[in-house]
This record gives sequence, structure tokens and C-alpha cells, in this order.
Amino acid sequence: MGLRGEAAIVGYVELPPERMNKATPAPFTIEQWAELSAAALDDAGVSAESVNGIVTSHLGESEIFVPSTVAEYLGVDANFAELVDLGGASAAGMVWRAAAAIELGLCDVVLCTLPSRYITPMSEKKPKPLVDAVFFGSSSNQYGSPQAEFEIPYGNLGQNGPYGQVAQRYGAVYGYDERAMAKIVVDQRFNANHTEGAIWKDKRLTVDDVLASPVIADPLHMLEIVMPCVGGAAVVVANSDVAKRSRNRPVWIRGFGEHVPFKTPTYAQDLLQTPIARAADTAFGMTSLQRADMDMVSIYDCYTITVLLSLEDAGFCEKGKGMAFVTDHDLTFRGDFPLNTAGGQLGFGQAGLAGGMHHVCDATRQIMGRAGEAQVRDCHRAFVSGNGGILSEQTTLILEGD
Repeated sequence: MGLRGEAAIVGYVELPPERMNKATPAPFTIEQWAELSAAALDDAGVSAESVNGIVTSHLGESEIFVPSTVAEYLGVDANFAELVDLGGASAAGMVWRAAAAIELGLCDVVLCTLPSRYITPMSEKKPKPLVDAVFFGSSSNQYGSPQAEFEIPYGNLGQNGPYGQVAQRYGAVYGYDERAMAKIVVDQRFNANHTEGAIWKDKRLTVDDVLASPVIADPLHMLEIVMPCVGGAAVVVANSDVAKRSRNRPVWIRGFGEHVPFKTPTYAQDLLQTPIARAADTAFGMTSLQRADMDMVSIYDCYTITVLLSLEDAGFCEKGKGMAFVTDHDLTFRGDFPLNTAGGQLGFGQAGLAGGMHHVCDATRQIMGRAGEAQVRDCHRAFVSGNGGILSEQTTLILEGD
């Protein structure tokens, strides 16, 4: 079971994130889809006429039939059209689905695009509705929803509180070192300081700065939590023939994994055994590569506890020893374990679902040799993760250059 590794990322685009309270007005979401896709195709040196597959997430201008709406707008005669709804795990999920469709011979070039600029045109005659998602985020308050009946009334909703609970549980079982957790942020901020477009490029950080920031969900401090931004990202996935003619070094998709056992942590068998364990084993099982063969890792980092558990459960360090691992290793792009080398979402910025695509772009940049000041020396292989919900939807990719 698995991929043959015959599909590659050949181009990408990632917009510099903007703070939500200072964001510039944006075109309709579907226009953003077109602009991001065109930029990614231009980066790859691939013609728009060659596109015959699209993978998308939700679209502000179309509640249903989203893939066909995008295909119609772009003028794409799609043999493969998919909508992926896995939160922060969507980006990596989009990429492996595109690779699988290409290897099955369904299509030659697939666009995976995630617009994430939200200040779009509105109409007084048809204003945007204040749906439950505006107030409850990923927690569903729809009539008949199990969350509406059994969780929201008791305050179990949103992200900060539940991730704080997971961190508390970790501390109770394995112990908790605040300085080790803060070091994750500091090392990633160093990477962001060397990455053009990062929202924290010009803001240096120390461990003491992190620990001095307000506690938002004990034990998580404000600077251990992503700052929501706006932006957008897209990648072009192509078959081997197109990849050989593309402008950039092809980044081959060698393996993937996905595990989605629940939506909310109420139904997790064990809060500290996350779905990435199976997703990582599946991805590595498709290849002859080992964890030690990875030249960098790009781990979804909505919270520091997400990074810690992902490193452990993906097999990069022993369970319960993540804090010692973080303390003992240099996680910067120049270190012995390069992690989130463009800053991750904690340093680069989390632009909605494009925050998940940031990790795909981070690894792609490195393997293509386009990371500028933050380039990892001799970077040929990367592990990428995506995370949706409260550690409930997790995807993985193994990428490799020629």
C-alpha cells in the first residue's frame, strides 16, 4: 500500500501574513483562489491549460458544489475535484490526495489552494450571516449536534481551554518544564527572524519573554499560542513528466498518513496518544526512509503542546521525553534538529487554513533550496504534519528532492 513517489510539488506561493486588525481589504474568496493559483503556476513555470485537477476547502461564495464552482471560475476541465475539510490538517491532506490522483492517472497537474483573507466585499442587500461558526469556531452549536447537547453547555468549546487541558494532563503524567516549552517558541522565532514575510521577522524573543507573557489557558502562555492572521497559500502538484520540465527542483511526495478518530477530545481514548502516531507510521511505511533520514521537520504548531506531542508520537523522541529532547537540541535552521525553519505558525503567522499549508511550503522551500538566510545545509528530505481540531485530525507527508 502506498505511493510510488511519482508526483511532486513543483511550485508554491505563500502570502506574507497580515495582522487581522490591520489587514488590507481583499477580493472575493474565489478571486483569491484564482490569484494564488496563478502565482503558484507561474512559480512552477507550468501553464494554466495543463491543470486538470483541483483540491479546495470551503469557499465564502459557495456553500455547496465548491469544487465545481472553482473549476468553472478558473476554466479548468477537471478530471479530479475534491473538497477537504480537516481543519489545519487540510493542507497536507490536499497534497496527498493530489499525489494519489496523479499516480492513478486521473490528472497531470493539480492545484491545492487555500485563500485566507477574510475582509471581502459585502452587500447591504445580502449581508453575510452571523452563523454559529462566528461565535463557536470549530465547535458545532447546530440543533442536533452532540457538542451542542453535551459539551458547549458545560464550557468545553473552542481551542485554548482544551489545549490547556491537554498540557495539564501531560504535566500530571510526565512532568512539565515551562522553560523547555518556551524554548520551542524562541527557536522558531529565531527562524522567523531570518524569513522574509514572517509576521515576527523583526521581533526577537527570549525564554523569559515567553514566560512573562500572560497565561491564557494554564499552563499555556500567550506567546505559546498562534496569533491569527490573514494570508493565503497554494502549491502545484504534478506528474513526473511535468515535474522534469518545471522551473524548480521537484519535491517528490514519497509517503503520507492520515488518522481521524474523533472530533473533540472528550472522545479520545487517551489525551496524550495522538493520531499522528498512526499517520507517521503509515507515511514512513510507504518509504524506505527512517526518522533519522529527515533533514528537517515542519510540525503543525498551533500551540507548543502540539509540537511536543507531535515530536513524541511521530517517533522523533521517546514518549514523555519530549521536553528533554527540545532542551538538548538546537531547533533552529542552523541546528542539529531543524524544526519549522520559516518560523512555523508561532513565528510566521497562522493565516487560517493556509497556516497548515505553511508547513508544506516550509519543507518545499528548503528542499528546493529557496529558504534564503534560513536555508538548511544539504536539505533533501522533510517530514510535514498537519493538525485539525484538538489533536483530532492529523496528516503527515514525507517529501524528498531528487
